[in-house]
Amino acid sequence: MQNKRILVTGAAGFIGSNICFALQEKGYDVLGLDNFSVGEKGNLKGFDGKIIDADIRNFDWASEKVNAIIHEAAITDTTVKDREMMLEVNTEAFKRLVEHCLQHNIHLVYASSAAVYGRGKVPMKEEQEKDILSHYAESKYEMDKFSQGKFAEFENKKLKLVGLRYFNVYGPREASKMKTGMASMAWQLYRQMKQGQRPRVFKHGEQTRDQVYVKDVVQATLKALEAKENGVYNVGSGKETSFNRIIEELNKQLGTRLEPEYIENPYAHYQPATLADISNTQKFLGYEPGYDIAKGIADYVQFLRRNNL
Repeated sequence: MQNKRILVTGAAGFIGSNICFALQEKGYDVLGLDNFSVGEKGNLKGFDGKIIDADIRNFDWASEKVNAIIHEAAITDTTVKDREMMLEVNTEAFKRLVEHCLQHNIHLVYASSAAVYGRGKVPMKEEQEKDILSHYAESKYEMDKFSQGKFAEFENKKLKLVGLRYFNVYGPREASKMKTGMASMAWQLYRQMKQGQRPRVFKHGEQTRDQVYVKDVVQATLKALEAKENGVYNVGSGKETSFNRIIEELNKQLGTRLEPEYIENPYAHYQPATLADISNTQKFLGYEPGYDIAKGIADYVQFLRRNNL
């Protein structure tokens, strides 16, 4: 899809901004769309493409001619209590976007979420039973169900429709997520430790997450534009990482020896573990994670220091 025009929604957000820069580096003509409710204009510093200040729900951007859309715009705060708002912004706007893409022959790659698995068994496979614990997870699950009913129509028009269930993403340009308290553990712990504070984690720091570096997420998202088969795919590292291990790697990079401070967990529905089965993603997208936790944290801390964060 070289030299094609691509629209990235949620372009000023964490993952969206990283996608914009990756596409720009590869020579694509990139349009960025964001309403800047959470996304930061600073995340797009150095981005040369057109930026459209608009809400994904309004479609006042729809006259733009594009070959593909990468849809990252969403309410991503998993604690939002307003179900109607969550479904309107995430699910209903997405349904209209799918129909727009079908009508105008546009490829569509969109962000789903590993939140649909809840406290499900690990490793988490795309087809396993879902465990919906939040309105956010419900909104993403409804997006996936709608997509599954549209795969054949997209296939018939030789168009891509690919959903990506991102696991626990960390890396550059995620600071804006602090507004909603949804920033990664790596970022939250780094901020504490950089100030000389003991890192605070729930007892006893052995909860695990599939921590996937944002550069790997970008790789998977771009490869989805050339997917061998339309579908919904997991995007993770394929490895479990404990919170204690993140602290260990941060101590190495910061040259500190800060011991964790273990606190009580107040959440009734807290996931003990997440782990992506990425075999389908490897098979149909050609995705291969390039960053384990040590390499990812090292690269991330280097970025943070370079930007005085």
